[in-house]
Amino acid sequence: MTAPRSATARKVLGRLSLPERRFVADALRTETVGGVLLLAAAIAALIWANIPALGHSYTSVSHFHLGPAPLGLNLSVAHWAADGLLAVFFFVAGIELKRELVAGDLRDPKAAVLPVIAALCGMAAPALVYTLTNLADGGSLRGWAVPTATDIAFALAVLAVIGTSLPSALRAFLLTLAVVDDLFAILIIAVFYTSRLDYAALGGAVAGLVVYWLLLRKGVRGWYVYVPLAVVIWALMYKSGVHATIAGVAMGLMLRCTTHEGEDRSPGERIEHLVRPLSAGLAVPLFALFSAGVSVSARALGDVFSQPETLGVVLGLVVGKTVGIFGGTWLTARFTRASLSDDLAWADVFALASLAGIGFTVSLLIGELAFVGDAVLTDEVKAAVLSGSLIAALGATVLLKIRNAKYRRLCAEEERDEDSDGIPDVYEEDDPAYHLRMADIHERKAAEHRRLAREMTDARHGPAEVPGGAGEENDRPA
Repeated sequence: MTAPRSATARKVLGRLSLPERRFVADALRTETVGGVLLLAAAIAALIWANIPALGHSYTSVSHFHLGPAPLGLNLSVAHWAADGLLAVFFFVAGIELKRELVAGDLRDPKAAVLPVIAALCGMAAPALVYTLTNLADGGSLRGWAVPTATDIAFALAVLAVIGTSLPSALRAFLLTLAVVDDLFAILIIAVFYTSRLDYAALGGAVAGLVVYWLLLRKGVRGWYVYVPLAVVIWALMYKSGVHATIAGVAMGLMLRCTTHEGEDRSPGERIEHLVRPLSAGLAVPLFALFSAGVSVSARALGDVFSQPETLGVVLGLVVGKTVGIFGGTWLTARFTRASLSDDLAWADVFALASLAGIGFTVSLLIGELAFVGDAVLTDEVKAAVLSGSLIAALGATVLLKIRNAKYRRLCAEEERDEDSDGIPDVYEEDDPAYHLRMADIHERKAAEHRRLAREMTDARHGPAEVPGGAGEENDRPA
């Protein structure tokens, strides 16, 4: 028999604190713009690669090599996008993770347990779905990690396109999921997709990170110090055999994300504010441009749903992600005896879980690493990532549209600021000063309505009594 819930049971996916709400709104605003650019870049890549007259130029540009050959960095454009530009993306991800751990929701173990378990389940279930699909049909197990990642920018681009006013609590949950997701994706890349190690280069990269950390601790400022150092660390990490994006994550995690006395924002937040537009607006779209250009034809799409590797990716994104995140959230609420926020229903969590099945940027990257040396299968897995993400996006669109009217009401309530003090009214309901301001506002409005009623009555019938005339002594009738 289930124990009765306490009247003060903890709520999950409840209203955010005001500082957290503002940070999330600022972060998601940039990610949404970046997501639209990402979507445009992916569409441009598909068009460029599939128009017969242009397809060869896409291949030529993607495989064009540049960079210092003596340093082993004469890489293709596509390689620079995957290993170089994505290091910027993972640098921002590292800052986000550090901030969540020291100043955000992940700082409180009770609040962190839900997104962490949901993210872990949302990675384990797709990996399991992929593995079972390939074991049943004799496919390769190397791509088990491909469907485990969620692309927050692409998901937000879908929300922007369909115009869904998702409540801030659900948006924050999606962002935190993606941050935890990125952390484990980084660990997967570092552990499972590092085939060789150059210990001298790795030692140099670690030494560079130590110097970077010491400079931060000493309070040294200046981009002209950190940018050249970051490039050296990245190059050494690349030469070591560890995926170069790990350098970006490590440097992001080292930044201080707590404020000291006299600071409005921490150094981590300031740098993230500067670098996030570069990541979302340039680095990730360019990576998409040179990674998403795969051949699209009836035969190619048929292969996506007939080969175990590609079918496993599609099912992992569409089914595994949804079941994993929804199941992890429900089980966490069930066994911690927490209850869902009164404003939301489990259907909202299911829709959000299906939206998290959009696994684009990191899934494409892991697909390239998993099947390196097999260009045909790499392209087929990319097509599977695109297909699975598209199916997940369409399914989430339908589910979210059903609830869109309710979301608009919730967002309007969250944004309402009748006393015009810059703080939403829902955050001031326990403040006596707020209620006094509102009483004064309503009294002034009532006085104005009485004045208008008096004027209209006088104009129609001549002077007449209007109860409670504003401005009359002792509130006598006008």
